[in-house]
Amino acid sequence: MNAETLLMFVLGVNRAHLYAHPERELSAEEQMRYDDVVAQRASGVPSQYITGHQEFWGLDFIVSPAVLIPRPETEHLVETVLELAGEVPAPRIVDVGTGSGCIALALAHELRSAEVFGVDLSTDALEIARANAARLQLEGRVHFLQSNVLATLANRHDFDFVVSNPPYVGQGEADKVQRSVFQFEPRMAVFAGEHGLDVIRPLIDQAHAALKPGGWLAMEIGYSMRDAVIALLYPTLWDNPEVVPDLQGIPRVIVVRKR
Repeated sequence: MNAETLLMFVLGVNRAHLYAHPERELSAEEQMRYDDVVAQRASGVPSQYITGHQEFWGLDFIVSPAVLIPRPETEHLVETVLELAGEVPAPRIVDVGTGSGCIALALAHELRSAEVFGVDLSTDALEIARANAARLQLEGRVHFLQSNVLATLANRHDFDFVVSNPPYVGQGEADKVQRSVFQFEPRMAVFAGEHGLDVIRPLIDQAHAALKPGGWLAMEIGYSMRDAVIALLYPTLWDNPEVVPDLQGIPRVIVVRKR
């Protein structure tokens, strides 16, 4: 599948065109470009970084090594928020660690009355997110800001949803992530301290301050983090957390409501 994707990229055609013209021979220049991208892929570079694109929620996103590659599992986070947002007429949403902007833009695409913010510490990531907003014609509805967690929005206390796919891999678990993730994806979007909680801790505290009473915090978590994250959600501040599994039954999303 990667070889096919790379060939479509080099030729600038879709899969249907590729299958409709199996007899086509590559020119010398096309062959040279194809050999180059195949060599990059063989060295471990993710195909998404080679082509510069990744699909998420049925939308085409620009990606670069400045941002985490959007994953299908993260669509569970979008689904969870959409189910809850149906009860809110004009939801105010902030996506923390927005990266490519895939979560913020998918939510804005589905929730036409929503006010959406996307924040990230990385200026390079924010450039990619803004480019994606422009390509999807959502730049007027999603506001991207540089922020360490929610510090830039510390004066806002009226959000209905704080959403995040934060970095959650512990430094001691580096050997458990895919080699391509470790070598090529941005470390600040993957790793978060010794136990993977160094961003989740301030996220929970700052989300509580940013949310209106009855607002929701929804975040993606690592496969073994369920109990550790729930322990940080003090019952005096939050109602009972719910855990949403992915298609493999692995705890993937925690959603909790502010008291």
